[in-house]
Amino acid sequence: MTNYKLRIDTKLVQQKVLKLFVWGICSIWGVGSFAQVSATIDSTTIEIGDEMRYTMQVEADSTQIVVFPEGQSFTPLEVIESYKIDTSRNGKQYHLLKEYALTQFDSGQYTIPRQKVMIGDQTFFTDSLKVEIKDVLVDTTKQKMYEIKPLVAVESQFIFNWKKWILWIAIPLLLLGIVAFFVLRKKKRKAAKEDTLPPYERALLTLKKIDESHLLEKDSHKEYYSQLSDAARKYIDEEVYDHAMESTTDELIARLDEEIKSGHLHLDKTTIEELKNVLKTADMAKFAKSKPDVITARADRNVIEQVIHKTKSAIPEPTEEELLADEEYRKEVAEKIRKKKIIFGSIGGVAILAITLLIFIIVKGYDVVKDTLLGHPTKELAESEWITSAYGAPPVTITTPRVLIRNAYQMTEEQKQILKGNETFVYGSMIGDFYVVVSTIQYTKPTQVDLEKAVEGTVGAFEAQGAKNISVKNEAYETLGGAKGIKVYGNLEVENPVTKEKQKNDYLMLNFAEGGGYQQITIVYNKEDRYAKAIAERIINSVELKNAK
Repeated sequence: MTNYKLRIDTKLVQQKVLKLFVWGICSIWGVGSFAQVSATIDSTTIEIGDEMRYTMQVEADSTQIVVFPEGQSFTPLEVIESYKIDTSRNGKQYHLLKEYALTQFDSGQYTIPRQKVMIGDQTFFTDSLKVEIKDVLVDTTKQKMYEIKPLVAVESQFIFNWKKWILWIAIPLLLLGIVAFFVLRKKKRKAAKEDTLPPYERALLTLKKIDESHLLEKDSHKEYYSQLSDAARKYIDEEVYDHAMESTTDELIARLDEEIKSGHLHLDKTTIEELKNVLKTADMAKFAKSKPDVITARADRNVIEQVIHKTKSAIPEPTEEELLADEEYRKEVAEKIRKKKIIFGSIGGVAILAITLLIFIIVKGYDVVKDTLLGHPTKELAESEWITSAYGAPPVTITTPRVLIRNAYQMTEEQKQILKGNETFVYGSMIGDFYVVVSTIQYTKPTQVDLEKAVEGTVGAFEAQGAKNISVKNEAYETLGGAKGIKVYGNLEVENPVTKEKQKNDYLMLNFAEGGGYQQITIVYNKEDRYAKAIAERIINSVELKNAK
């Protein structure tokens, strides 16, 4: 019988044990951070303009933060709508469902690129999906054909977004309105009610207020006699002598004597003498700081009341001419009051606007308020409705505040031998506030484009347009859809041919070699423009190549 010796490869055993150990450790680490991402579409074939639903399903730990892709990351397809996340929970695991509505307006076969999902500090990618966009069949025998309509120039309109400011305007106006309403309403009502009273009743009301003021108890004899004297003088001013308020005591008494002699006032001498004594006492209290005793002061108050009663009875009934004159006087007074209200109302309105404007300047800043009220061309661009379009062939998808206009360019015979197409789309100019250019070149034969050499021509291209002092920096660039190219950026200087003023500009340029062609996106903007940089970055971030995988 033959004995066989079993040989054990110790090195192989060690490797397997090490693999098992590492797998066990990884399994232990992964217990609390399990995550899974998948994506599906409801249909792989749709007609032009139809909607397809792209669904992402994520299973993750409840303690992890999940970030789904947003924006035009589905290029070459366009996102119509991004729906809210549907969340369900199973123990310590979350099941998240995120849907997007996608479409495309060009027929062909497309690939939805992989989508990036952030779960905690880890990055996951979905699988890319192929879809087909079919043409809509049209029966030309039944459907009439029409000529393409010519371009129509549309005047630009000033766009001012009041929705952003209405809340800030409403708050100070509301607060000021509430304060004015509660503070002034009571006072106005009371004053209006007193103004409508006849002079006789208003004079008695003044005496009543003097009694309620308790000025004598407060030892305010000067104020007491001042109000008592004014009550008598004002009543006489309105009913007998219209200069009673500014006349001295002797002048007033002399005038009343004249009125009695002329028959316009049927008042006895005793009443006039009593009125004279009270007014003299009031003058002494106001100017000589005399302090009559309380009994005398109360007696003087009663004298004034009797003078008012007797004066009312002593005034003859007004004639028709006097009534008409009085009515005319009342109209003049009403007109003066109305003008005062208009003046004070205008001043109040200006004050409210000034306060509101000051609040805006403090909160938003002077430049923002000035640009909002007076207008700013670049700010209007930023706040306008942006347009996403595809330009050239191979197509470049880009979002801009204005539609780019095709630049007529005639190729030479030599270029036609090499190039299948050369298209340029432009908005603005180099000496303006903002300048955007999209250029695409398509070759007749398969050509390997050297982007490094293409970038070297940047300075020459700008110099051909009159630019000077050009600085050039470049770096690798990749779009959200995965198209790789070179980003060139820097600054330059141009001179306005009309004003001869020099303008310092910044520029950004993206260069791609996709689909056997060459694509270039250039943005030039005024370096001093505070809104231009944000617009340029938004445009650059929207650039996508439709054939990018």
